[in-house]
Amino acid sequence: MLLAIAGTVGLGFAITGSLEYTHCDSPCALDLTKLSLAGVRLGQVGIVVLAVLAVTAEYRTRTIQPTLVAVPRRFLVVLGKLGVLAVFGVATGVLAVAGSLTAGRTMLPGNGFIAAHGFPALSLADDLTRRAAIGTVLYVGLVTLLGAGLGLLLRDTAGALTAALALLYGSPVVAMFVSDPKWQHRIHRFSPMDAGLTIQSTRNLAAEHIGPWSGLGVLSLYAAAAVIAGLIVFQLRDAH
Repeated sequence: MLLAIAGTVGLGFAITGSLEYTHCDSPCALDLTKLSLAGVRLGQVGIVVLAVLAVTAEYRTRTIQPTLVAVPRRFLVVLGKLGVLAVFGVATGVLAVAGSLTAGRTMLPGNGFIAAHGFPALSLADDLTRRAAIGTVLYVGLVTLLGAGLGLLLRDTAGALTAALALLYGSPVVAMFVSDPKWQHRIHRFSPMDAGLTIQSTRNLAAEHIGPWSGLGVLSLYAAAAVIAGLIVFQLRDAH
C-alpha cells in the first residue's frame, strides 16, 4: 500500500512540478487533473503485488489447507479475501488520489504561477475533477480485484504477477508497434489500463478512444472475468 501511494503521489508530484506557466495559455488547455493523477500508472504495481500475494502466499506456505479446514465453504473464503482486498484497494486509492491532487495544488502555483496565464487551482468542487478523482479510486479498487482474481486462477505468485502486469502494460506497448490507426484505436479502447484511466480525462474528451465511464466498465469486465474464473478454479481444484 505504501509503495502504491508513494509511487502515485511521487510521480504526480514530479510531473506537476516540472510544468511551467509558459506551457499553459489562457485559458489553460492542459489537463492538469489528469497530469496530477498520472502517477497511478506506476503506483498500481504496489497494489497488484499486494492483491496477488494475499492469495498466492497461502499456497506457497500451504496454509490454505488449515484455512479450508476452518472455513470449508470455499465461496466464503474467496468472498472474505476479496472483501478485505477491495477495502484496502479503495483506501489506497483514496490516499493516493488525495495526495496527488494536493501535490498538484502545491506544485503548480510554485512554478511561476501567474493567474493571467491560466494555471487553475485543482479543486474537487469542479465536476470533472471530482469525477476523475472518484473514478481513479474505483480504478485502483478494480485493479486490486483483477490481481486477486488472477492469483486465484493461477495460484503462482510469479505467474499471476506476470499476467496482471502484462494485461495492464502489454496492450499500450503493442499499440506502439501497430501502424494501422483503426487497430491502434481498438487496442487502446479495449486495453484494461488505457480504457480504465480514461476516467481521469477532463479535457478534449472527444479525442479519447472510449468514454470515461465506459472505459471503467471495460476494466470492470476484466476484473469480473478474472474473479469468476478464479472462483470456479478454486471451487474445483484441490488445495494442494
